[in-house]
Amino acid sequence: MSRIGRSPITLPKNVSVEVLGGNVVKVKGPKGELFQTIDPDITIKVDGSTLNVERPTEQKRHKSLHGTYRALIGNMVTGVSDGYTKQMELVGVGFRADVAKQVVTLSVGYSHPVVVLLPSEIKASAKQDKGQNPIITLECSDKDLLGLVCAKIRSIRKPEPYKGKGIKFVGEQLRRKAGKSAAKK
Repeated sequence: MSRIGRSPITLPKNVSVEVLGGNVVKVKGPKGELFQTIDPDITIKVDGSTLNVERPTEQKRHKSLHGTYRALIGNMVTGVSDGYTKQMELVGVGFRADVAKQVVTLSVGYSHPVVVLLPSEIKASAKQDKGQNPIITLECSDKDLLGLVCAKIRSIRKPEPYKGKGIKFVGEQLRRKAGKSAAKK
């Protein structure tokens, strides 16, 4: 059996899970509510404060769906109870970020500022201390949506391997290259 699929999900006190018609799972908590459509073959059983995802057979397709849906529902439970946070760092001279409601304006070395419109589910803030790189903090209860928005922002100016300039995640280790001057020695 799938190790991920068979491990139960422990539900916090303030989180409720419902299986609606049409195989839609609804997870509701203090940070919001999320919906996920699941395969009709996979069953969800809620016993008090634990949730189990079960599959009907040992087919390869059912095994893969079993672990996948258990992970997705586990992420939903964590999202509505605690939420997810990602921090992105702008590395480069003159790089800036401004956040106004759901609009992030980035100055990252182009001739014009880049404007990114955020979905309503995401909360953003920007911080810039003197002598430090600007940091954008994004918060959301939906891990998938947060990852998509972070990837979109990062794609505006990916970190380059020589000087490391660009938009990267806080704590991310970049692979650096030596450059032409190191080859001459």
